[in-house]
Amino acid sequence: MSDLKYTDATPDSDEREAVDYLVSDPPVRRESERWVISGLGRTRDTRHLLLPGLHQLQNVKGWISPGGLNYLAETLQIPAAEAYGVASFYDLFQLEEPEDGPLHHVCVDPVCANRGSGSYIEELRSEGHRVHESPCLGQCERPPASFVQMTGAENQDLTSTTSVDPQFFSGATSRLLRRFRTNAPTRLESYKEQGGYEALKSAIELGGTRVIEMLLDSGLTGRGGAAFPTGVKWQSVANHQSAPKYVVANADESEPGTFKDRMILENDPFALIEAMTIAGISTGCEKGWIYIRGEYTTAADRLARAIAQAYSAQLLGEAIAGSSASFDLEIRQGAGAYICGEETSLFNSIEGFRGEPRSKPPYPTDIGLFGQPTIVNNPETFLNVLEILNYGVDHYRSAGTPDSPGTKLFCLSGDIARPGLYEADFGITLRELLSNAGGVDGVLQTVLLGGAAGCFVSPQQLDVPLTFEDTKSHDLTLGSGAVMVFSTEVSVRDVLSRLAQFFRDESCGQCVPCRIGTVRQHEVLLQIGDSKADVENVALLEDIATVMTDASICGLGQTAASAVRSALTLGLLDESRP
Repeated sequence: MSDLKYTDATPDSDEREAVDYLVSDPPVRRESERWVISGLGRTRDTRHLLLPGLHQLQNVKGWISPGGLNYLAETLQIPAAEAYGVASFYDLFQLEEPEDGPLHHVCVDPVCANRGSGSYIEELRSEGHRVHESPCLGQCERPPASFVQMTGAENQDLTSTTSVDPQFFSGATSRLLRRFRTNAPTRLESYKEQGGYEALKSAIELGGTRVIEMLLDSGLTGRGGAAFPTGVKWQSVANHQSAPKYVVANADESEPGTFKDRMILENDPFALIEAMTIAGISTGCEKGWIYIRGEYTTAADRLARAIAQAYSAQLLGEAIAGSSASFDLEIRQGAGAYICGEETSLFNSIEGFRGEPRSKPPYPTDIGLFGQPTIVNNPETFLNVLEILNYGVDHYRSAGTPDSPGTKLFCLSGDIARPGLYEADFGITLRELLSNAGGVDGVLQTVLLGGAAGCFVSPQQLDVPLTFEDTKSHDLTLGSGAVMVFSTEVSVRDVLSRLAQFFRDESCGQCVPCRIGTVRQHEVLLQIGDSKADVENVALLEDIATVMTDASICGLGQTAASAVRSALTLGLLDESRP
């Protein structure tokens, strides 16, 4: 039906010009050829330009018209129905002509909801503004947050309803956040004055084999939640002799309570660029991609400016820093889909398909982006690589614990005196971390550790050391480092209902356990309402959780019930609670 619907629609001159410019001067500098065999001929596959093309159309007119979409699909040789399927997958793309004026995306997830986002929405609507009740916008340290999407050719803009300055805290040794506040984020010389690009120089001198050995010796593990050994991942990709190979920075953090990657990209973009370059030249990867969520417009702008300066300084492209190494880097912006934070969904999104996860194995280190060996790490993980190369393995391991070496970034939000991004050695207790942030605002009821897919922690568990091994032994999770604090003034039932709705809405729907399970979980939580959790509903929630955890394709469905399970274990749904 979509093909028929768009057959006769034609673009206007602005849409045609935007698409033509994208195809004639694509953002890819040295994109390797990916051929599609078709009969006796073969044509260059340009489908990876679909997502940036949709952004172009959205920015030109404030929506994606049938004519614009049809022209983009025809130009990229993609069936119109498939192009429509991709466009409709993302929350930020509008496929119907909007009313005049900007669209205000206002966060309604727990932290912002508890800080008055509902009242703010009512105020905006009373003033005649268009409002979309949005999931987390990655501004949890300054709630309630909004993202303003402009119509016409104006750029999208990221705003907040408060003017709270971001808070940063580093422990005894400032490491990952050492340049925050003192660094001019879009000025290369400022970065170099603070030791920038010394790690790249060392990596070139040491060679890839030694760099990977240092990562293995350091014990660095991924900071996105899975905690997979970084050196093992890099070694696996380096072992592949085939070309091309890719490096991907997963900066699509969309989980409620998480905002560390946004602050890294806004305050220290050259650090990510340098670390990704090291990954590329150390493992034989010729191209890097930074996949950043669509709402992070400030971060994307600063990254783009930093990348341009790196190219001008011969720190990207051919003959990097006078060596024989080459590496290219490109930004790819998402468009409002939490599932694209899953690495294989991210690959599909970059390639121009719907952001749906792939079954694993095969794993990305063998068959990843464009079917090639791929390294995927998040920005925090990449920043640790610089620390290891600049200061050595022994220094790196001097912080933290033997099984969780180094430092960790924690995103503190909710009922806490000074919400913000905090760096601390692994092994700090939750009690100490909350104290560093000024303590709880009110009487502590619970902490949600690890984000929406994390676990609730009781006031009696505050002395558990925050390490991978200690949280695991207590049936908790560090996740990506989100710490959401809730006082006794907060209804945990409301928090759980909103989190369940988040997973329900963000499920891609590809697999039945997640598609049906997230809906049923939300329905049952609403049925429990304000009464005591009855035995039948609790048993049903446990059954749903078991099926989703065991049978879902990806981590979204596998962890969608984690917070609910932990809340039931702690008795947070008892009627005696708010």
